[in-house]
Amino acid sequence: MRRPLRPGNALELPPSPGNLPVELNRFVGRKAELAELGRRLDCSRLVTVTGVGGVGKTRITLRAAHLMQERFLDGAWLVDLSSLHEPDLLEHAFTEGLGLADHLGRRPRRALAEQLAERRLLIVLDGFEHIVEECASLVRELLCRVPGLQVLAAGRRLLGLPGEQAVPLSPMPAPAPARSPRGPRALVGDAAVLLADRASAVLPGFTITDDNRWAVAELCHRLDGIPLALELAAGRLRALSVDQLLHRLDDRFRLLTGGSRGALPRHQTLRTAIGWSHELCTPRERLLWARLSVFAGHFDLEAVEYVCSGPDLPADDVLDVVTELVAQSVVVCEDAPGGTPPAGDSAGAHVRYRMLDTVRAYGACWLDALDDTARMRRRHRDWYMGLATWCELDWFSPRQAEVAARIDTELPNLRVALEFSLEGGEEAHIGQYLAGTLWFFWIGCGRLAEGRHWLDRALELDGDNDEARLKALWVAGYVAVLQGDTVGAIAALRECSEEAERAGSALAAACALHRTGCLALVSDDMPRAEQLIRSALERYREIGELNSNVLTGQVELAMALAFQGDLSGAVALCESVREICEEHGERWTLSYALYVLGFAAWTRGDAREARKLLEESLAIHHAFHDLVGTVLTLELLALLTACEGAPEEAAVLQGAAGHLWRSVGLPRFGSQSFDTPHQLCERRTREELGGERYEECLREGARLDLDGAALRALRGAGRAAPLPGPRGELPTVEPAATHEPAASPTASGGETAG
Repeated sequence: MRRPLRPGNALELPPSPGNLPVELNRFVGRKAELAELGRRLDCSRLVTVTGVGGVGKTRITLRAAHLMQERFLDGAWLVDLSSLHEPDLLEHAFTEGLGLADHLGRRPRRALAEQLAERRLLIVLDGFEHIVEECASLVRELLCRVPGLQVLAAGRRLLGLPGEQAVPLSPMPAPAPARSPRGPRALVGDAAVLLADRASAVLPGFTITDDNRWAVAELCHRLDGIPLALELAAGRLRALSVDQLLHRLDDRFRLLTGGSRGALPRHQTLRTAIGWSHELCTPRERLLWARLSVFAGHFDLEAVEYVCSGPDLPADDVLDVVTELVAQSVVVCEDAPGGTPPAGDSAGAHVRYRMLDTVRAYGACWLDALDDTARMRRRHRDWYMGLATWCELDWFSPRQAEVAARIDTELPNLRVALEFSLEGGEEAHIGQYLAGTLWFFWIGCGRLAEGRHWLDRALELDGDNDEARLKALWVAGYVAVLQGDTVGAIAALRECSEEAERAGSALAAACALHRTGCLALVSDDMPRAEQLIRSALERYREIGELNSNVLTGQVELAMALAFQGDLSGAVALCESVREICEEHGERWTLSYALYVLGFAAWTRGDAREARKLLEESLAIHHAFHDLVGTVLTLELLALLTACEGAPEEAAVLQGAAGHLWRSVGLPRFGSQSFDTPHQLCERRTREELGGERYEECLREGARLDLDGAALRALRGAGRAAPLPGPRGELPTVEPAATHEPAASPTASGGETAG
């Protein structure tokens, strides 16, 4: 029951408590967010939902108020201030929103406080950002003088009052679907459900089917899962298909118009929803918003200070302006555990920022209007060129894992930098150098195909810098070797060798020689591989070069020796690499040295030592997401597992390896030497299992992803072993008790792994 009014008071509440509007369509999703709002209101009298324009702040606060209004004897009331332009009328707007009328001529603020003093009610406050200071002052006074009052606010920024609980509202989950419309079925989340629900209202019968599932998921992803954008897109389905909408999204602000007649003016179109935030920004905030549009994905403060600063926005002031944009929900602030700051700062939790694509696109329009896009993109490219150069140097250090994580995080920005350098041709040499500088990431972190893409694009252009082109050439040759592309490798490495001699580049000549030796290695020409790689290592020593690239040459020389039967020579080389890696904290090349040492141990018949070495090798490969090293080690572990008396498990690992080879290139590089362990394992397991069961196990293994395959292999005949996450800490796997091999590698027909 409502509490009675005090007699004689000229202020009267209407007979029905509350003025919340009735929902006209179905509320979709947001169960976790609604529960969180309920928990916050249980322990705080002021809760503010923040988020970018169109993310659904108003709708979720009204929904929460509907669900909780029975808690409040005097109702739940919406006070919408979005159309209020005169701060002096704020108290009158509250009075009107609460359904009160003042006939006594007293100050409205005092009248509000006195009338509400004994009430228990909830005020839903919306659209206050443009008068935030005045609104905060009034809300503070009301909360102090009305013990039974609670306020649930919705805005792009907080009111900034003591005890205020913030609930940042993110867009609806809209992950990117599979790369191909013909790939695995895209998951249908709340964003897709909302789109389908609103689409069915304008296009009866619209549902998500197998035919349109991928397109719907892609549309939701490209619209950032912003509810307003999804609702506007649904309205366009009267005249366009989902595929047509996707093709027209480059100009999303022109496309997504025509909201419902009952919607607030600021929600009629996507442009005005975002523009409402833009109007509330100061000139410096608008300037930084525009300049931030050159970033893709996440970015950090150091990058912003370099790229976006200038005479009109000094670097020392950038943090304050970024903070304001965060406060207004234009920029999202996140922690990135394990991120590595530039310039060698200590690793750890590193604060990073991001903008939704829709917000970024709005800023890009303003940057174009300022005629400053090319200059800002060049500054952005220069920063990430410096970052890549530093990371290449730091790759040969104890910080390898952090470098890999950092480049992985910065990949969207690096792609933008590469695109800018290559799109015009005038600065092709910078794109060539950047694509070559990232060799350690393309090769060491499982990005062979993407690396090849950028390198090929860079080398199609004529740059005016010999060193840049030479670097891109030897890296392109290296990638082609690993992909099993002999023709591409020969073309790139031959050009690199000839041009290096002409330009007098000793380093490029050594790299070309080295990778030509690798090509001989995977082409089963072991004497030539040994000769070329030895010559390359000698050249590296002459010029004082020592890094991961040089050490891999030593490991590859060891492989050539092992395949020729010189196990002692191979072991000596890899033990030397092991010592240098431990001295410098290098782990990636170490994993390949451990692979060769494991190969040698298996060839000697020492299964226990082989498993210890190969498991540690695989753990490191997996942590770096190194597909080449992972799949090579899986092949050898499959054979070892078969020798330990577990043929089904061995076949499963072979199936997993076969599936992963597709992401690398030609299986086993098309090399007989690298293929021998696979052939031995297949022959043995087929004989023990029979053809039908062997094929079943292969199919089971092919269903494993990279993590699943690594975990399966590290368990080794059923024994659990620790598995590090990608880009995570790189542990050493302890030796495990294993079965003795059923037969030594040389005891069955004289076969060896070489």
